[in-house]
Amino acid sequence: MLEILAEIGIADEIIQRTSSTARVQQIVQLSLAPAFLLAGIGAIMNVMTNRLIWVANRIERITRLDEEGRAGTLVRDLPSLEKRRNYAQGAVMFSTLAALTISVVIALLFISAFIRPQIGTLTAIAWIITMAFLVIGLAMFAIETRTAAHRNHERLKEAKARRRMDRAEAEAEAAAEAASARKTD
Repeated sequence: MLEILAEIGIADEIIQRTSSTARVQQIVQLSLAPAFLLAGIGAIMNVMTNRLIWVANRIERITRLDEEGRAGTLVRDLPSLEKRRNYAQGAVMFSTLAALTISVVIALLFISAFIRPQIGTLTAIAWIITMAFLVIGLAMFAIETRTAAHRNHERLKEAKARRRMDRAEAEAEAAAEAASARKTD
């Protein structure tokens, strides 16, 4: 009987602390910033995931073409694509951890209305951890995009060098044909 009364007392205390509309409004307002951050992380993760899928599909395509003996120079892209996949996977993983910990922040904000012990420090630590995960995820995404840009730059340099070589070969052929034509005249 005492247990039931104690439980009713706890329930009554929780109801008293949360019955204030102003208190609930304050908690909802406090949780809006983390909720918007969660939405932003979701949008960023959508971009990261799409890039990861594109890179993984490209690796599969080149690997398949290589097995068929039709990959040609595309095989040179594989090391860069593997790096990009690793960075993109890391970016998605750390962003997912950021989303998870920001969800914990939101939960802690609401829980704080129902319990007597102050958990502001715990909430702050969870917020800091969220930011750390988000920064790491965004840094990995930045490295992935830098790796892609670097490979594109390398590809352009290779194409210019091939064009120069093709031009030099064409000029050499033309010179040889001209020399051959002079000998026959």
